[in-house]
Amino acid sequence: MKVIAFAGSPRRGGNTETLLKEAIKGTGMDVRVFELNTMTIRPCQNCGGCEETGVCIVPDDMSEVVEAIREADRIIMASPIFFLGVSAQAKAMIDRCQQIWCEKYLLKKDIPAGEFGRKGLFIVVGGMKMATGVECAEKTVKAWFRTISVPEHKTISYLQVDAMGDILKHPTALKEAFEAGKDLVS
Repeated sequence: MKVIAFAGSPRRGGNTETLLKEAIKGTGMDVRVFELNTMTIRPCQNCGGCEETGVCIVPDDMSEVVEAIREADRIIMASPIFFLGVSAQAKAMIDRCQQIWCEKYLLKKDIPAGEFGRKGLFIVVGGMKMATGVECAEKTVKAWFRTISVPEHKTISYLQVDAMGDILKHPTALKEAFEAGKDLVS
């Protein structure tokens, strides 16, 4: 089983990364992690270059990401909430999956499920009190998961977690992230 993860937070060692590491531990597997903030992923240019081939014409690290998505059985996305959505780093990568959308919906070529099927996990952390940010980010990630042929996913979310290390004060977050990782591969 191949598991990949996207670290969508620009803050190293922060709350989102802490939860992602726990979920990865829970999988008990060797997980390939894409640190989106350190990668060169240009925003989608909506140029139409992928409409006839399903392949983006912009040369950057996204080609490596798409290859990993195609081969993955389990996919984890971890992002903080920024202005009611996922981080810019996560959103740029998600938007560049337009090439997969074109391949799937225009060219009618789906990503095969493989031996283990495909499942996802979304880990989201926000400093606000209201769940609106989680709901908005969840809609984006759900659309992305469905585009990349992940028919089911679980979301774990934590609010009022803002300062570096705040997630460590949460009574159940680390255990829940570990269990979510474990459930993802079971």
